[in-house]
Amino acid sequence: MEGRTAIVTGGGKRVGAEIVAALLVDGWHVIAHVHHEDDKVPDGAVKVVADLAECDCADRIFAAAQGLPPVRLLVNNAARFAWDGFGEFSPSEFDAHMAVNVRAPALLIERLAASHFGTGDVLVVNLLDAKLVAPNPDYLSYTLSKQALAGLTEIAARGLAARRIRVNAIAPGLMFQSSGQSAENFEAMHASNPLGRGVEPHDIVAAIRYLVAAPSVTGETIVIDSGHSFLGRERDVQFLETP
Repeated sequence: MEGRTAIVTGGGKRVGAEIVAALLVDGWHVIAHVHHEDDKVPDGAVKVVADLAECDCADRIFAAAQGLPPVRLLVNNAARFAWDGFGEFSPSEFDAHMAVNVRAPALLIERLAASHFGTGDVLVVNLLDAKLVAPNPDYLSYTLSKQALAGLTEIAARGLAARRIRVNAIAPGLMFQSSGQSAENFEAMHASNPLGRGVEPHDIVAAIRYLVAAPSVTGETIVIDSGHSFLGRERDVQFLETP
């Protein structure tokens, strides 16, 4: 993939950093977006700082691509994840989730499309959540924002296909211990998946590599959850009793 640039939002930690590191290994020039100036990114990546809640975030991020090869991959990985729910619904959290988890990806896709002239394959990968397959009411605003991002994935795929811009999504299950989740619960939830294993960052990397190498695939969502959605659980995993 020499001569191509990838942009990864939330590229300084957790699965975002793993994606950045893997793309660097694959020969991409990588722009790793972070929220704070002191956030670190994998060696070899170009760091760009932007607040995804701001309407100029796409311009800030794409400005970092000046002088680099054309942007051919956009991974919308960064997300806001904060609690609210029925009985505790927060209008401010709803607005914040929609700004970061939906509006920012839409702005970035729009900016990518404006810079692409139909020559060569371009791929957008939106990170969703496997809970959309079997939704529960916990983290209400977060869930609604991911449902909206799923809608954006299909609409953008349909609207941009003629310009050779593919838009797909990956919906991972639990990968990292959540704030407030015990280590015991985290391990137990992984072990209780039908496949008997958890989801790891390298599973997401493998899916992105597949999508890069599959130029006829667009408008699709790959669910990676070790079969967790088959269980139809009514609460977020951190609120379930440990088996």
